[in-house]
Amino acid sequence: MLEYFLGSYVITVFGLITAYFWGEHAHIGSGLTCVFIAIVLSVLEVSLSFDNAVVNAMKLEKMSHKWRHRFLTWGIAIAVFGMRFLFPILVVSIFAKLSMFEVTNIALNDVDKYAYYLHQTHAPIVTFGGLFLLMLFLNYFFDHEKEIHWIKKIEEPLSHLDHIKGIEIVISLFAVLITQNFVITEQKLHVTIAGICGILTYLLIDGFTHYLERHEQIRLAQCSEGAKCAGLMSFIYLELIDASFSLDGVLGAFALSKDIIIITIGLAIGAMFVRSLTIMLVEKKTLAQFRYLEHGAHWAIGALATLMLISTVQEVPEVVTGLIGLIFIVSAFISSVIYNKKLENRIANKGDFNA
Repeated sequence: MLEYFLGSYVITVFGLITAYFWGEHAHIGSGLTCVFIAIVLSVLEVSLSFDNAVVNAMKLEKMSHKWRHRFLTWGIAIAVFGMRFLFPILVVSIFAKLSMFEVTNIALNDVDKYAYYLHQTHAPIVTFGGLFLLMLFLNYFFDHEKEIHWIKKIEEPLSHLDHIKGIEIVISLFAVLITQNFVITEQKLHVTIAGICGILTYLLIDGFTHYLERHEQIRLAQCSEGAKCAGLMSFIYLELIDASFSLDGVLGAFALSKDIIIITIGLAIGAMFVRSLTIMLVEKKTLAQFRYLEHGAHWAIGALATLMLISTVQEVPEVVTGLIGLIFIVSAFISSVIYNKKLENRIANKGDFNA
């Protein structure tokens, strides 16, 4: 366990020390309070991200050891600085029509004003992430070649829907139309554009990734640059999935603190533990041992995508989001254990019969 989580422990110690000194710098005497908030945020991030870890592990299994390492190093930098700090500032800058320098200054020196701006951009942000995850959910279950089904009465009929070309796009576009119908007039256009961008982003990355996978042998025969390109696209795809998962957590963190530095530190610690868990799942081949874990993770993705779209008009507590995802993961894990025991008994009985 230590070899997988050593980096997470180091980040935790460094992050909590930084949180203490930042708290003392911002408000004298609040250092320990900031440390406590950072710990709570990190625990929430981990508890809400088990489904994220399983999905990440599923994608990482197809990547080389080098790109797995980059996911843990480059990827954590993108997840922390990019998604937890830079992305919210960029979004606020676009919608508030302010420069990123001005928004950064507001985030560091006027937390209430920054939280207000971020709240105003909540609907487009979660619509983008929700539609991206919805496409991921639909593409997983709309697959007639998929032989393993967890909730068979639902998943088996869904698997044949891929015979209707583009059905997942049609469903996702309907989701955009329904969502924008309920938001306030000023945000209808922004929500619609954000939803369509979420769909297009998934299609572009997923389509290009599949193209590279299908032509992998040709590329490898011609030059080594093909393998690098395939690894890069898979890395980008994985980062986008990870980013979509983190959107609701980033926005929900403002319920505990409006200090962007403390939020970034807390979520960064949690993100590091989730990534360490992901690597452990891959290298210990946990997904192969528990056959329904992927299914549970994708049902959790579908639930998260739905809740993100609902949150455009109605606040959804983080606890609800986390519990639903956890229920799917735990249920899939228990079903996998039951299946494995039945399989062992069947093999044992067959051996007794042959004897």
